[in-house]
Amino acid sequence: MSGPRGGDTPTDPINDDLGWMLGVLFRAHLRGAEHTLGDLPGGPRGYQVLVAADREPARNQGAIAEELGIDRTVLTYLIDDLERVGLVLRRPDPADRRSRLVTLTEAGRQTAGQRRETLRHVEDHLLSALSTEEAGTLRALLRRTACAAQTLDPVTDLCEVVEAATDHHTRARRRPAPRSGTARRPAPQ
Repeated sequence: MSGPRGGDTPTDPINDDLGWMLGVLFRAHLRGAEHTLGDLPGGPRGYQVLVAADREPARNQGAIAEELGIDRTVLTYLIDDLERVGLVLRRPDPADRRSRLVTLTEAGRQTAGQRRETLRHVEDHLLSALSTEEAGTLRALLRRTACAAQTLDPVTDLCEVVEAATDHHTRARRRPAPRSGTARRPAPQ
């Protein structure tokens, strides 16, 4: 059976469902990430905090929480755990003494680098069905899409977006189907 564009992929609505595709890839990535990062405080989330803190200039907890989509309270506990094992430090922000900047220790920088390399092997395995060029293109497209989605998040009212799409679909179904031609009535006799 051939796909809609003449390829060898069978035509099946699930194969074209973005949610299904992203879900399969997400679950596979999560399994690999858990295996690779599970011993870090916070697991994959703790790793994301390390990567987010590995930037110049250093950023405060609020900025990191917003970027990663982590509740500030949860992030505080993650940073506490990472600080306890010597991977991050909190230091007062010279521009705002009430704010704390999160920075990596040397051990944190080494750990982040080692884990980044190991996780890259997991990701390369996950993308092994693609050529190097295709994998690079996919990463670039996902990065662009994720950055665009990040600017929309939090969507002011996701319910409104869903309702608008549902209303549009419902109205389209209620409209009478256009006639393909004018039906002729039988001539009166």
